[in-house]
Amino acid sequence: MEDFLWGLWNGLSAWVILIAHLFGAWDRFPVYNVGRDAGWYQFGFLLGAGSPSLGAAGGNRRSHGKTGSGSRARAV
Repeated sequence: MEDFLWGLWNGLSAWVILIAHLFGAWDRFPVYNVGRDAGWYQFGFLLGAGSPSLGAAGGNRRSHGKTGSGSRARAV
């Protein structure tokens, strides 16, 4: 369980650290912790790193749904 939580945390923070790495900062902080490379850590990292993109995709999908009660045309 501890490896899963570390993986989740490292996955969530990976986006910020990746941007910092692009600008040459935080060379001592790795994006992925190789020392905890186990199944649950990898699963947590995958969920954490994928959650921002999955959340954006889900929010985008909802905006194309129904817009209200008057969105359908009635046949007379």
